[in-house]
Order: sequence, then C-alpha cells, then structure tokens
Amino acid sequence: MRDMDMALVYLLREHDLPAEFRIQPVKIEIKDPVWDFAAGCFGGSAGVLVGHPFDTVKIRLQTQHALHPVYSGTWDCFKQIIQKESIMGLYKGMSSPLASVAFINAIGFGIYGNMIRCFDDPDSLRSHFLAGMAAGAVQSAILSPMELTKTRMQIQGQGKPAWFYYRYAWKRQAVYRNPVDCAIKLTRADGLRRGFFKGFWPTLLRETPGCGVYFTAYEVMCRALGGGNSDKVGPLGVLLAGGLSGMVSWTVTYPIDVVKSRYQADGVTARTYTGVMHCIFYSYRTEGARMFWRGYVATMIRAFPVNAATLAVATWFLRVARKKDRRAEGSSDFEVLLA
Repeated sequence: MRDMDMALVYLLREHDLPAEFRIQPVKIEIKDPVWDFAAGCFGGSAGVLVGHPFDTVKIRLQTQHALHPVYSGTWDCFKQIIQKESIMGLYKGMSSPLASVAFINAIGFGIYGNMIRCFDDPDSLRSHFLAGMAAGAVQSAILSPMELTKTRMQIQGQGKPAWFYYRYAWKRQAVYRNPVDCAIKLTRADGLRRGFFKGFWPTLLRETPGCGVYFTAYEVMCRALGGGNSDKVGPLGVLLAGGLSGMVSWTVTYPIDVVKSRYQADGVTARTYTGVMHCIFYSYRTEGARMFWRGYVATMIRAFPVNAATLAVATWFLRVARKKDRRAEGSSDFEVLLA
C-alpha cells in the first residue's frame, strides 16, 4: 500500500493533470495545543540529560573570583571536578532542572505555539520573535527559582569528593541537602521576593529577548536549509539549526546570564551584593569587562548539543502529531506524504 501511495504521489507531481485532479502540498497546522506542551516537555528533558555537565562547568566559571580563581579555564574545570569530585560532581543539582525543565519547556513551547497562531501572519519572522518573547517572559517565573536552587547546589562542596558530599549531606555537613531543602532555607531566611525569587529580574531580562531570538533564528535556519520551507528540513538539518540557534541566543544574552548567576550564588558563604545593579557595577569595577564573558566557551560547547537535542525531539514530536491530525481528519496516506 505504501509503495502504491508513493507511486501515486509521483504521478500527481510529474504529470500535467487538470487542475481539479491535482493534489497540492498542504501545510499542516496542529489544531490541538496539547501537542505544543508535550513537545516542549520531551524536548526539555532531552536537553537537560545532554547538557547538565556543561552547565555545572559554566556556573563554576561564572561564579569564581578573578583575583582568586579556582579554575584556569573550561577544560581545567572539567578535569578538576572529575579528579576531585568524580564524574558525579558534574551532575550536582541535576534533580532540580530535571524535575522542572519538562514543565518549563512545556509552558514555553505551548505559549509559543498558541501565541503564533493568534497572529494574522503566523509565518512572518516578526510573529516568531514576538511569540518567543511571550514564552520567555512567562516561563521566567518558574525558571528563576529553579535556576537559583540549581546554582546553589552546583557551587557548594567544591573540591570535596563525591562520596563525602553524598554520604554526609544528611548530617548537615552541606549547606543544602537537596533542591527542596535549598528552596525552603532561602525562603525562611529572606522571604519569597529576596529569597525564593532572587534573580528573577535578570532571568526575565535574559529569557524575554533570548527566547525571541532563539525561535526566530531556528525558523530562519530551517527555512534556509529547507529551501524556503522549514517543514522540509531533514533530521540532520534540524539538529544543525537547533544547535546554532541556541548558540546565537546565548551569545545575545550571555552578559546578563553571568550577572544572574553571580547574584544568585551570592550568599552561600558571605553576601557581597546588595542588589542586581550593585552586582553589575561592583563586578565590573573589581574584575573588568571580561567578567561578563567568563564561562562563554563552556556555554557554547553546551549550547549546541543541548539545543540540538531539545529542538530535534520537539520538532520530531510535532511532525508525528501533524501526521496523526491529518489522518484523524480522514486524509489519505499520500496526502499526508505530500505535506
């Protein structure tokens, strides 16, 4: 049956049939918004599993002091963590993003997909950018406390072997035993605004334009690789477009991400910054402009595989959903193939 359908597709495309007998390629739109949320859920989980070790290195490099650096660079940071803390040191704090990133990405992709269908010109790059900005703004409220607990877990216990960290954490040798314990202690100490939601504003400033650039860059690259039609891009093209769009997005927003990480890490041992603006000016005055790009190499190494995995899984999921929607409407197999 499949071979017959493929042959029929060939005949319909290659031969000059009367217009009433031709079947034109149809752009399939997903009508059920649940598919957008599900795609973000699966894509986000894939991204966390691929990229968390690189994220740990990024956080360590961003939060160390320039006058007393622990690591000389990205690869030195990798080597020291593995030597002193074992391979498990690279996965510190992963339970927090793994538990929440599926939900966060589900919200991000869901809002993006539903927002873009509200525009009169959903295929324009402007629509992709605005829908991405809306998704980034909304998910910041959840992303900020998640990244706060993740950052605190990643930087505590630096240099201690993994067996010490995991064996004695329950005896309160560590500042925070787990992400939930971290969130509770931060809220008790400083309240919701200055404790649990510490770093919300830099997160919002990073995510709002960052997600706009992210989705727009992905659409631009898919169109370029698909000959003007983003739906025609193959698996390798999706991986390439996803990885590069992530790198572009992180490059645009990286300085504010450094500020966010430093501000959220402040207070584990001693408190240095009185606010976000004080963190910016104090860091610049004491460490110079290079501070805003610390850990950039680790971030770029992380950005490509993480975003390639995230968008590849999400795109694959949505394409499967589109075919299911078309078949549910009664379309034949060759109509689905044409789309």
